[in-house]
Amino acid sequence: MWSTRVNASPTVAPRGRRRMATRFAPAALAAAVILLASTGGTAGGAEAVGLGAATSFAVLAGSGITNTGPTTIDGDVGSFATPTQTGFETLTLRGVNHRGDAVTQLAKDDLTTAYNVAAGSGPPTAVAVELGGRTLTPGVYSSGTLGITGTLTLDTLGDPQAVFIFQAASTLTTASSSAVIEINGGPACNVFWQVGSSATLGTSSRLIGTVLADQSITATTGAVIQGRLLARIGAVTLDTNTITNVGCAAAPGTPTPPTTTTPTTPTTTPTTPTTPTPDVPSSPDGGPATPATPATPATPATPATPGTPGTPGTTGTIPGTTPTLPRTGNSRWMILAGGVLVGAGTLLVGVAGLAGVRREPTNR
Repeated sequence: MWSTRVNASPTVAPRGRRRMATRFAPAALAAAVILLASTGGTAGGAEAVGLGAATSFAVLAGSGITNTGPTTIDGDVGSFATPTQTGFETLTLRGVNHRGDAVTQLAKDDLTTAYNVAAGSGPPTAVAVELGGRTLTPGVYSSGTLGITGTLTLDTLGDPQAVFIFQAASTLTTASSSAVIEINGGPACNVFWQVGSSATLGTSSRLIGTVLADQSITATTGAVIQGRLLARIGAVTLDTNTITNVGCAAAPGTPTPPTTTTPTTPTTTPTTPTTPTPDVPSSPDGGPATPATPATPATPATPATPGTPGTPGTTGTIPGTTPTLPRTGNSRWMILAGGVLVGAGTLLVGVAGLAGVRREPTNR
């Protein structure tokens, strides 16, 4: 076998290795060139720096904010531990002024965390002091001092979440009318400038990104910042500037975690269904009429016992009202006796009348 011959002949192996190295050397060199060309000098992948409570701030300082001229700030402002604010009467604020309040204090703590994260990002690629005139791709770049004269172009390579982190051990200085621009899409909120001491932005210069300065930040006349000016310890000085805090949206296609809702046990005791009440007709005056209580049916009167008709022809007798005396066994004799008495009385009256007529002539 080939392996056996190689072992038996010591001189074959070195020649074999030389032939293999000669054969693959051009391919390895070409691969290295292609890799270098594809990276374009990038500093490698970088992760965005979380700002926590400082995210909503456009200007945040440690020892006060001073303004001159008609500055416009789109975002929150605040300063702690020194809450001094000067020249705000000519400043237009489209945000909340958290002057020394609890929100500012929390934001300052998160700023310190973000500063340390940015300073520790990498491994970085070392760059020259002057960044003007260069085109850089996403990554982490580092230098003792950073300056921009002319235009610095940041190429996101079409990645909307591309991140650029610049680390300056000492200072960041931008010249008058200098500019930082992005091409091929990408938000300015993913550009970070970590500055070991102080940052100075030149007259009418344009900067994109968040400046995280350990000491102070000075924006000279007419400087425009699309991002944030955040100073840990020192002051932030403004002069007729426009500062716009830009936020980052979620990455396209990144699903939002669903909110988990814990079902709660109902605490309300079910009510007993009520018996439906029939509609009550309204009263003439528009309000509901009170239904009348049904009258108790009257007790039927006991029919009167029909009376015995009176004897026809008897004066003063109302038929049916005068009760007839019950007949007894002696009623006939009583009637007969009455008739005899009536007749005797009539006879006596007649006799008395005759006696008076006979005596009248004698008295003459």
